[in-house]
Order: sequence, then structure tokens, then C-alpha cells
Amino acid sequence: MNHLTIQERTIIRQIQDETNKKNVDNISRTEAYLSFFKKHPDIIWSFLASMVSRNGGWNMCDLQGAIFPQLLTDLTRKQLFLTYERANWLIFNDVYPQLLVYQYSTKLNRKMFHLLPYFHVSTFIQKEWFRYWNENDKNRLTTSLIINEQNVIQTPVIEHPLYKKKVFQSKLFSFQDWFHFSCVLFPTCGGEVYGASANGFKSLSKRINLGKRLASILFHPRLFPYFYEFAEKTPHTGSRNDYEQYFKIKTGLKTPILRVSFPVIKHNQHKYEDWSTQRRVSPTWLHLPARHRHPIHLTDWYFAKSNQLQLMLALQKTLQLKKWK
Repeated sequence: MNHLTIQERTIIRQIQDETNKKNVDNISRTEAYLSFFKKHPDIIWSFLASMVSRNGGWNMCDLQGAIFPQLLTDLTRKQLFLTYERANWLIFNDVYPQLLVYQYSTKLNRKMFHLLPYFHVSTFIQKEWFRYWNENDKNRLTTSLIINEQNVIQTPVIEHPLYKKKVFQSKLFSFQDWFHFSCVLFPTCGGEVYGASANGFKSLSKRINLGKRLASILFHPRLFPYFYEFAEKTPHTGSRNDYEQYFKIKTGLKTPILRVSFPVIKHNQHKYEDWSTQRRVSPTWLHLPARHRHPIHLTDWYFAKSNQLQLMLALQKTLQLKKWK
């Protein structure tokens, strides 16, 4: 750090402070991504991150809602919450400094990406930021950020022995279709829901593919204005009501708001390893376009899933089954 100018050192410190300030919980992260997108609409990944983070919030709150406390043990729900929270925190901790370095670059009108190594980001994404500055290829940068962030959580979350055993190998996780673990919904103020789901949340390539499909839905020229209107108009609380207030029919599945349901978690930073020195970047990650095998309009699907959850609960009560672990 000795060879840096005073201005550069100040920027590094400010970025670190700003990242810590915003990386408190799912609500602050979601708002930070959206606020960044409003200032820098060319960085479309930040709007995608905001909308995906909203989903993370209501998945967390569902754990304290009307259904899951009756289906799952307290310990299981706690472990699931911590899994969501850890992944959410790690991604923000990695990517928000990148966004702020870009912000300083635009402000100073010169690239500042030589500061990225001070935030322990992968060499893969460092190169991509330089490339974006020179070529201005928005889609490539979006795909690169999707690749980077999914790799960032692969070792510390998906392959972590504790999460692996308690969450990803649990009986419950095989019901992931029901558990929305890998389904992301984009609502509109007109009461419609779009989105995509992927089975195989544990698979890095499948999560990257899901990210690319979600980006293609979110930025579809016809649909984007509706999603942006929803994001602008709807403060993120984590409750299902954020989405359902616009529905013509209500599911009756109530969930509380996040800040009432969960404490702020203090995270320890794991030992940093550059994933791109351990894993090869598959050409299909970067160059294979998103393909939709299923409909992207999910309004009816959403209601069907809500009914299935209520049916599961009724069966559980009738048969007096034990809660899932």
C-alpha cells in the first residue's frame, strides 16, 4: 500500500467503510444495490442483484411465517436462515467494493481498477472491469459478475461441511422446488409474477445459468419498465405482502417483516482465496446464451405453490407427522 497516493488510500478506506455500513442485513443490501443502479443504470447487474436479494429476504421471512414454523424444527429454520444470510453477506462483501471502485472511476474520469486487489476480489473479475471500461459491453460484464458471485459462495457456503450436512444434504432440501430455494420471482404492480427456477442449487453451472436466465427476463425490453416500477414503488421489508399487496387474489400466507423476525448477524470473514486460481472459467459460462425451457410467466405457478404448501401443512396435521429436520 506504500506506493499508493493519499487520495487512493482515502478511497480504499471510504469504500471499506461504506461496504461495512451497507452490509448489515438483507434489507440494507437490497436497497444499496437498487440505489447504485439508479446512479449507474449501465451496471445492470446491480438491479438484478437487488431483485434477487428481495427474494432472499422473503425466503428468510417465510421461515417465520404461517407455514414453515409448523413444518420445520426451530433448529432447521435457523440453519436455513443462516445459509441465506451467509451467502447474501458474502456476495455483498465481495461485489459492493467493485461497484464503488467503478463509481470512483466515473467520478474521477479515469479507471481506478488497480485498487481492486485491496478488496480481495478475484483476478477474473478484475480483468473484466478493465475490459468493460474499454469495451462497454454491458451483457458481458453482467454475465461475468454472475459467474464471479456464484463462485464466491461455492466454497464457503455450498461446499462448507456444516451447511453441506445440515442444509444441502437434508431431506428438506430435496423438496427444494417447494422451498423456493432456487426459484426467483419478479413481481409487477399489476399483480403479475415472472421468474425462473432451477433444480440443482448445489451445481455451480446451474446457478450461473439461472442468473443468466433471470437477467434476460428482468431486462426484457417489454417487461423491464414493470419490474423497475415495482422496485421503485415498493419498499423492501422481506414480507410476502411486498409482492402480494398487488395481487388480485390473496393466498392468505402471511409472513412477518425481516427486521422484526431476525437479529443482525455478525459475520467472520473467512480466509480469502481467489477462486479463479482454483477453478477454470468454463467458456459455456461466458458465451452460452440463456435458454428458457419453461414459461417465465409464473403467476399461476405462484398460487399453485402456495396451495401445495397449505396442503402439506394440512397433511402434516392430519397425519400428526413430526416436523422436518
